[in-house]
Amino acid sequence: MRMNLPDPTALRGENPVTVKGWCPGAVRPMAASDGLVVRIRPPAGRLSRAQASAVAALAERYAHPVLELTNRAHLQLRGVAPAQHAPLLDALQRLGLADADAAGEARRNVQVQPLWTDGDITPGLALALSERLAGDGAPALPAKFGFVVDTGPQPCLRGAYADIRLERHGAGVLVHADGADHGVAVPVAQAPACALALADWFLAAGGAPTGRGRMAALLQRQPLPAAWRQTPVAAAPAAPPHPGPQAAGFLAGLAFGLLPAHTLAVLAEHGALRLTPWRALLVEGARHLPALPELVCTADDARLRVAACTGAPGCEQAAGPTRSLARELAALVPPGQRLHVSGCPKGCAHPQPAVTVVTTPGGLDLVRWGTAASQPAFQGLDRPTLTTHLHESFAHAAPL
Repeated sequence: MRMNLPDPTALRGENPVTVKGWCPGAVRPMAASDGLVVRIRPPAGRLSRAQASAVAALAERYAHPVLELTNRAHLQLRGVAPAQHAPLLDALQRLGLADADAAGEARRNVQVQPLWTDGDITPGLALALSERLAGDGAPALPAKFGFVVDTGPQPCLRGAYADIRLERHGAGVLVHADGADHGVAVPVAQAPACALALADWFLAAGGAPTGRGRMAALLQRQPLPAAWRQTPVAAAPAAPPHPGPQAAGFLAGLAFGLLPAHTLAVLAEHGALRLTPWRALLVEGARHLPALPELVCTADDARLRVAACTGAPGCEQAAGPTRSLARELAALVPPGQRLHVSGCPKGCAHPQPAVTVVTTPGGLDLVRWGTAASQPAFQGLDRPTLTTHLHESFAHAAPL
């Protein structure tokens, strides 16, 4: 069940941040200090080789030449000039990578288990659900309300933030609310309609009274009806896979989710790409990949143990740079531990508990175990003192 996490708007009053309550899209980008942020939500979480190559060229032409893979398995371009948004959007729509309108785009928030192989129900189910969400008559859900199609032999996306989950159940699909221990098993063809019916219940039960809200929070005050509590949810999900060869191709991590446009173009030469919420790409059919420095191809790479947001100067809410600091600190993180470096209390890069460093105008704050919004154990640290306290924190932290 999802933990109760601190609200970044309720803490750190001396350094307030603005929670916008929505994610950028392609049709509706978000303004940042370095220009517009344009986020691509590929259908079924997959880019064909031609689409990936074209997106790389568009990034070189209209945006910063380094794209970002988000923890919602989306691909975003930064630094887009407002005057360049229209031609960029037109190109993305012609590629089949952008919706016709912002409302359909916001609803089509579907993460997809990326390890499927030929004949698997996953891609077809994800496309059918996405079509229903983008179509007329779909429920008007909160902007961050999301779905996960996790229909492999075992679910491996339980750590991905979503509100309604679709998982394999024999020859059918188990549809269940995030935070619930029971759901409803239905035939594959009925699963999209069932998922939308559960979304309708969420709205009818008052899950988003002001236009915002999450399923797990609703379940803490409103029990699910018996009709949605028929079949137990499997209690033993699979762990996310390590980088390396998989049955469907080669899984390569990206430090902090950063993907140079040139690297994207090179990977497109080796196969279609599947996006993951682990800041990794699966290259379909590949058994090996070129030795590019930005690719993380082994499980023991220290860069996998660190998460960092955009930070300053790209994000106007960040009090300092984050990724350069994260690179410096990565070597201090023991195997089995996680370090999160955040530019502000929002903690966009890693909203789950970890050993966390937050940049502030007065120095570096350290949360020994929690999110970026948690009360820090130490405040206003300089780099040498931070290093000392990090060693102590990791020595006492429980392995992930």
